[in-house]
Amino acid sequence: MPKKKYVVTLTDAERTQLEQLLRGGTAATRQVTRARILLKASQGWQDARIAEALSIGRATVERTRQRFVEENLAALDERPRPGNQPKLDAKAEARLIAEACSTAPEGRQRWTLALLAERVVQLKLAESYSYEAVRRVLKKTNFSRT
Repeated sequence: MPKKKYVVTLTDAERTQLEQLLRGGTAATRQVTRARILLKASQGWQDARIAEALSIGRATVERTRQRFVEENLAALDERPRPGNQPKLDAKAEARLIAEACSTAPEGRQRWTLALLAERVVQLKLAESYSYEAVRRVLKKTNFSRT
């Protein structure tokens, strides 16, 4: 078997920190799994054995080893995931909610999601905005009109 390219060697402080993370009970599941991978890798376990013991893929073990060698304990944390950034910041969302609570436009009995989406564009909070995005903002705030 070829020699490992990324060898995990933990200092006493790092080992203590990982063990505390496992005992703490408040860490995210992925973070706990990564901590277990690093502890077992530092004890000399093979990737396949670690993967089997933790019921994960071998590629996960390999990536975690590599990230630890390159970034130390930062390998425990999540990296940002790709995707679109929200079009509205917290202040703009608050403005949207305030608009939804205000009286409806003339000739209407109540705000619709489409009207609110148009209003967001009129207020120049975003260049474009969908009624579905309005729905998500209002749902997130547990908005309901009576």
